[in-house]
Amino acid sequence: MALTILGLSGALSHDPSAALYIDGKLIAAVEEERFVRDKHAKNRMPYESAKFCLEQAGIKPSDVDVVAIPFAPISILEKARWQYAKRYAYAPDRALDAILFGNRRYKRYKKRIEWCLVQLGFDLKKVKIEPVEHHLAHASSAYHCSGFTEKTAILGIDGKGEYATTFFGYGENGKIHKIKEFFDPDSLGGLYGAITEYLGFEMLDGEFKVMGMAPYGDAAKYDFSRLAKFENGELIINTEYANVIGFRRYKENGKGYYFSPKLIEWLGPKREGDIADDPYIHYAASMQALFEKLALQMMEYYLGDILKETGKIAFAGGCALNVKLNQKIIARDDVKELFVQPASGDAGTAVGAAAYVSNQRGVPVEKMEHVYLGPSYSNEDVIAACARHPHQPVFKRIDNTPERIARIMVDGNPVAWFQGRMEFGPRALGGRSIIGCPSVPGVADRINEQIKFRERWRPFCPSMLDSVAAKMLKVDHPSPFMTFTFEVNEEWKERVGEVVHEDGTSRAQVLERQYNPRWYDLMLELEKLTGNGVSLNTSLNRRGEPMICSPTDALNMFYGSDLQYLIMEDILVVKDGKDWYDGV
Repeated sequence: MALTILGLSGALSHDPSAALYIDGKLIAAVEEERFVRDKHAKNRMPYESAKFCLEQAGIKPSDVDVVAIPFAPISILEKARWQYAKRYAYAPDRALDAILFGNRRYKRYKKRIEWCLVQLGFDLKKVKIEPVEHHLAHASSAYHCSGFTEKTAILGIDGKGEYATTFFGYGENGKIHKIKEFFDPDSLGGLYGAITEYLGFEMLDGEFKVMGMAPYGDAAKYDFSRLAKFENGELIINTEYANVIGFRRYKENGKGYYFSPKLIEWLGPKREGDIADDPYIHYAASMQALFEKLALQMMEYYLGDILKETGKIAFAGGCALNVKLNQKIIARDDVKELFVQPASGDAGTAVGAAAYVSNQRGVPVEKMEHVYLGPSYSNEDVIAACARHPHQPVFKRIDNTPERIARIMVDGNPVAWFQGRMEFGPRALGGRSIIGCPSVPGVADRINEQIKFRERWRPFCPSMLDSVAAKMLKVDHPSPFMTFTFEVNEEWKERVGEVVHEDGTSRAQVLERQYNPRWYDLMLELEKLTGNGVSLNTSLNRRGEPMICSPTDALNMFYGSDLQYLIMEDILVVKDGKDWYDGV
């Protein structure tokens, strides 16, 4: 009998997702936001995503043995609830609630999951729902998916789960051992989120923007050390300024923020608008510097000995998407290899919870080699979507797709690229991407202004052939998921300037042909035409929207932007009146 485990996330009222393991093989994993077209799909359950996973595997609800959920009840006998109550004593109603009704959120979430399962056709009497602690699910998504066989250091940093915010542990022989956890409000992720809000962005979404803004500033201009410290093995956030609740929150237009009026008194008014200017660029740089310093100190304190032993580390939680921190981790002498779960945020806990339960039941899960785990569409599906679309698209089936598209790119045109199965996680990795030729000056600005409508100072990233990475990047380290930044060699800064950030780094995707042959072949064609086997690659969406899932989504986005070319499988769509390309 096959062991079939469905992981469902969404416990923290954002980023619901579903993942399906059958006998240790990850069959499907997808985020709800892509189906419902609502970024982060707040306050929703993973209904569409679970339905897709079952359909992809060709199974019925009755075939599922366990539903794993990444949120668990926390005993009153453990430190977590008491620590929360003590640190939030200034808000006695919340503090008492944690002690008396500390698992209320878990119960509410479990009820909602049960409701979702009933809608999907599950019989609650026959399926087992197994809760996995949130940080254990993050840890499993990193360690169990890493493919590491040696003893592995495990790091988890995010906003918070049930109560925990930070996890240190190690994996050995498929088992996860917890060394230490920190609890809310002592959260490095929470602090970064609070400063993200202060800098005028939304928590959950804007942290990448703060990280992108940081290289434009000077971290030495402002000392942020008062916000947090790591002493005697404990992280302490200064809740006079950040990670605040209740009346301590700064409020504006009826909205409460995670920082206090005291922060405003110290740093001045909250940033508004899109411009990255003084002093806010320096604040971003100072926050990033403090974040890196404390994360590395904590890692050394709790995981240093394990790293010296084997050099392997697995990292998850929302903060694992901070690619600048990851660059520093790789640079450590004692780190041989870092695996970052590509869906490190809460969406990845669906994979983590399911992987954890699979291992607990004696079925190890396979290494996560790629993230092409969502829906795919045939040429016939694409043609049907075009035929139905109100804009009456001008389209044509073409041959030699990589070769034709490379020619369009080299002539300076951005292209919407829709191929194969959709990616799981926040990165476009050649399934649903907007692509451009990085040796064409101004292509990044063009994508920013005409298509993405996003802040000009945010970097664009390269995808490249594995044969190019060794020449272009200063450090040799596997990077299939764009989870690291690398320093770029001088010659390549000139050659592909459009994908090198202000600080001389690139967040690279290094390709192996076997996982996405067509994407790889496009780079080969670009290499033939320009000498550089590199593409500019950003996600196929407009600002504030989730990544595209279906051909109809792609067409809607195409007609809502100034893009001129959209390729979906072998179907090329051009804007009305656009000449067919050179015999295309």
